[in-house]
Amino acid sequence: MANYKFTLRFNIENCQRSTDDFLEELAEAGCTDAFIGIGQTGRLAMAFSRESKSAVHAMCSTMADVKSVIPEAILIEAGSSL
Repeated sequence: MANYKFTLRFNIENCQRSTDDFLEELAEAGCTDAFIGIGQTGRLAMAFSRESKSAVHAMCSTMADVKSVIPEAILIEAGSSL
């Protein structure tokens, strides 16, 4: 398997919970391979380094992990990291 590095940015303005409430849940859902940034109100940025069989599978599994914890999250940007 290859290692894929990418960043996902989400709008979480409609989330009723505080970010502290779901940070541990994200790790439990499989996002232990991410650096998480919550500096801007209503936004969540996650930089991943994920092993997977393909880039598409890596991003899709990541989206499933995030949406399982924060169903209100709306993807606003995705990009590869170097």
